[in-house]
Amino acid sequence: MNCEEGVFGMFQIGKVQIKNPVVLAPMAGVCNAPFRLLIKEFGAGLVCAEMVSDKAILYQNKKTLDMLYIDEREKPLSLQIFGGEKETLVEAARYVEKYTDCDMIDINMGCPVNKITKAAAGAIWLKDTEKIYDAVSAVVLAVNRPVTVKVRLGWDEQSINIIENAKAIEAAGASAIAIHGRTRAQLYEGQANWDYIRQVKEQVKIPVIGNGDVKTPQDAKRMLAETGADGVMIGRGALGNPWMIYETVRYLETGELLPPPTPQEKMKIACLHMNRMIATKGEKLAILEMRKHMAWYLKGLRGGAKIRNLINGCTTKEEMTNILSQYLDSLQGYNQT
Repeated sequence: MNCEEGVFGMFQIGKVQIKNPVVLAPMAGVCNAPFRLLIKEFGAGLVCAEMVSDKAILYQNKKTLDMLYIDEREKPLSLQIFGGEKETLVEAARYVEKYTDCDMIDINMGCPVNKITKAAAGAIWLKDTEKIYDAVSAVVLAVNRPVTVKVRLGWDEQSINIIENAKAIEAAGASAIAIHGRTRAQLYEGQANWDYIRQVKEQVKIPVIGNGDVKTPQDAKRMLAETGADGVMIGRGALGNPWMIYETVRYLETGELLPPPTPQEKMKIACLHMNRMIATKGEKLAILEMRKHMAWYLKGLRGGAKIRNLINGCTTKEEMTNILSQYLDSLQGYNQT
């Protein structure tokens, strides 16, 4: 499934070459090493790890440090940190540079979730352009690897300040900026406004990665064409559907739209995903986490809702494997009638 390196959309972040413009978004609770590797194998140019708390890194929290694990096959990889203070962001970035092999360090300044913003982190940064500049420049000076920043358009519709914030991020020395085309107030509702991404691209020289409402390969091509962005970031569109990544890379390179995967292909990859999760996290935790992933893999398949309910009761690999096997057998029986 690895895509051949093509001319279309190659770009560079710092000195890191990205072979195509398709980027996996850093989704919390999802983008661990097994999922990222899967997405990389389906052809993504860059994968981003789920956000990690700066203070949890500095407190040496075991669960957090485990989240810093990187499989060499994932690279190039961006590791994302979040926090509310310049000083702890700097120390966390230094730790990440010293103890991991990530290719770049991303600062989350766009997460809209209350738990994060109430801790003075994530999208709360969007309210203060000067504070953004101070924090980003401090991190850039503290590490040698490229520093990138993920943001939103602004806090709400009345305070959209993405142009000012993007210019400040560039002036601070960041090597790239990823922009979700919604405000913090929108959360994930409404429609992403790609025109602001276009405006930023016209105003800065560093690479711009567009994010928001990219659900199909055609959406990805349209975003790149309409905004001039260097990369297109795909998040929820890849949940249970790593084929979206491969299909998008292929479509951008050749204009060819591939047929969707069969249920058998979906279950084969779902089981590969499960086995890698077990190898990384142990069976008990892996099966608990795979419940949501299996629901995404089953979405849209005949009888999928019923199987999802059964999957949610699974506690072992054997149970989950048996349910999926019986499901595929039932589909085969249906097709033969």
